Amino acid sequence: MMGSEVLIPILVPLGGCALVFGIVYLKTRENLAMIEKGLNPKEFANRPAPYRNLKAGLLLLGAGLGLLLAYLIDFASPLIDGEENPAIYFALIAIFGGLGLIVSYKIEKKELLDKAQQ
Repeated sequence: MMGSEVLIPILVPLGGCALVFGIVYLKTRENLAMIEKGLNPKEFANRPAPYRNLKAGLLLLGAGLGLLLAYLIDFASPLIDGEENPAIYFALIAIFGGLGLIVSYKIEKKELLDKAQQ
């Protein structure tokens, strides 16, 4: 091992420990701030997330559609000449997954506005 390669076995565990310490520290500070304002932190930790399944479903649906479209483009494209192009797969999975999250946001926003008007 030469040069900066020696630092990797030292810095990776230190970085992991710092990450865990930072998460615990910030969570503790958040709980203390909630207690100071008179709120119960345990109530907020267990609050329901009614649209979690919708969001996950639309994300997976979008990623699946992106993967299918990428496969069809890769299979039918004469420009690639039989070579796989992984950039198409990653790009279309990200695009359609993002579109799924945007649709989820629109549905949630519409539902909340409908509830507020009633």
